[in-house]
Amino acid sequence: MLKKRIIPKFLLNNGSLVKYKSFFNDKRMAGNPVSTAKIYNDYGADEFIILDIVPSDESKSKVLEIIKTISEEVFMPLTVGGGIKSLEDINLLLRAGADKIVINSQAVINPNFVNEAAKTFGDQCITISIDYAQIKDGVHRVFINGGRDRTKHNPIDWALKMQDSFCGEVLLTSIERDGNMNGYDLKMIKELDSKLDIPLVISGGCGGIQHCVDALNAGASALAISSLFLFTDHSPIKLRSHLYSNGVNVRASKNSRN
Repeated sequence: MLKKRIIPKFLLNNGSLVKYKSFFNDKRMAGNPVSTAKIYNDYGADEFIILDIVPSDESKSKVLEIIKTISEEVFMPLTVGGGIKSLEDINLLLRAGADKIVINSQAVINPNFVNEAAKTFGDQCITISIDYAQIKDGVHRVFINGGRDRTKHNPIDWALKMQDSFCGEVLLTSIERDGNMNGYDLKMIKELDSKLDIPLVISGGCGGIQHCVDALNAGASALAISSLFLFTDHSPIKLRSHLYSNGVNVRASKNSRN
């Protein structure tokens, strides 16, 4: 059985590390991405996810430099996305040091792009990001362009379609819960876990260790965490130790090994 993963998630706005609530509200500056990545590396995170949330030509250049620097300083996989529109965008990030690439809006705009990217770089390299929100009771839709534009797609159906397009994993984010630290959407996690054959990375809602336990027990393969690590005294090593001690199938930290 694959180990459950703990993944700090970095949101970059013009190269600066930031965090919002529900994608748009209560912007908070959250430090330097390179120095923060080095700390989390020492704390034993499994991977990093780094997303350029307001992509532009200028920000893409900054992100490339940040990825190059981080890849020289840390020794774990980097998953990077934001404004990915072409195979050349993917190639530049991989050459800069990224291990996996996150595709979001372009998958909706051009669904064939995911298949093409998977064939070119390998399906293990392609992560599909799905941002979703409830538009009325029991009805959810996928949103693109940083959560601004609603699509016709249900997140579960869309995840399955992307799996059929040979993506390697799905990064699922609840827009409403993101940054609010009030718990994950366990119902959505359970339903997707019952249908997907590829790893499911969950983001949006983590406010405490029990939220992590609940999401992993519901079927999440990995947790992409931002606010919990940035704004509380919890760290990847503390979370890992708790999960390991309580029988969750995570990689043991040095302090947890006999």
